[in-house]
Amino acid sequence: MHVVSDVHGNAEALTKAGAGADAFVCLGDLLLYVDYRDASRGIMGELFGAAAVDRMVSLRTAGRFTEARDWSRGLWESLPGDRRAIIEDAARHQYAEMFAAFPRPTYLTYGNVDIPGLFGEFLQDGQTLLDGQSIDIGGLLFGFVGGGLRTPMRTPYEVDDDVYLAKVEALGPVDVLCSHIPPHLPELVYDTTAGRFERGSSAVLEAILRTQPRYALFGHVHQPLATEVMIGSTRCVNVGHFNVRQTPYVLEF
Repeated sequence: MHVVSDVHGNAEALTKAGAGADAFVCLGDLLLYVDYRDASRGIMGELFGAAAVDRMVSLRTAGRFTEARDWSRGLWESLPGDRRAIIEDAARHQYAEMFAAFPRPTYLTYGNVDIPGLFGEFLQDGQTLLDGQSIDIGGLLFGFVGGGLRTPMRTPYEVDDDVYLAKVEALGPVDVLCSHIPPHLPELVYDTTAGRFERGSSAVLEAILRTQPRYALFGHVHQPLATEVMIGSTRCVNVGHFNVRQTPYVLEF
C-alpha cells in the first residue's frame, strides 16, 4: 500500500505514486493555495503575483496573522467578482487534475486546505472518500479523519474540537488510524522550517493511547522534528510532504 499526504497540486508526481501498489491512500491537502517555496505558484500566486504573495507569507511566518489577513483581504478586494467563486473555480481546475491522476483503488480524506463541497464533483469509480468512517482494506480496518482544527490561519476545512472529537470517536478501534493532522505531540507538530508548532489533535492522541492501532498515519506538518515515533505499540508516521518529496510512504504488513 502506498500512502501520501499534502499533494498540493503535484498531479504529475501523483500519476506515478501508485505504481506497484495494491491500494493507494491520500490523507488530504490536494490544493495548492499558497506555495511557500515559490510564491508565483498556487491559486494566490497565479492571481496576484509572487511579490504580493511573498508579503503575505512573510507576515504569516512572523506570526502576524491579523496583518496577513488584512493584506490578503486587500488583494481580493482589488479583483472584480466574488472571492469564493474565484477560489472555487481555481480549485476545480486543480481537483480535476488530482482526481484524474489517482490510481485505482484510492481511499482518501480531506486536508485542512481542501474544500469538501467540491470533492463530489470529481470522485471517480474506484475512489472512496472517508471522513469519520472506517473501511476494510485487505483484511485490515482503516479509519479516516479528515480536516484540521481551528487556527489563526483560518484554512478552508477547520472544525471545532468537539466536531473533530466526534469523528475520531465514531471510528472505534481500528488497525490503521489515518488522519490529516498528527496526534498532538511536540516532536510531531513542530515544523523545523517554519519554526513553529502546528496544531495536532489531542483526540487522535487519546484514541491511539486507548486503542493502540498498529499504525497511525498522517501528514500536515511538512518538516516535522520527528517523522516517526512509537506510542505504546503504535507506530506513528508522518508520511511526508508529497508535493516536494514526490514519493509515497510504503506501508507493508
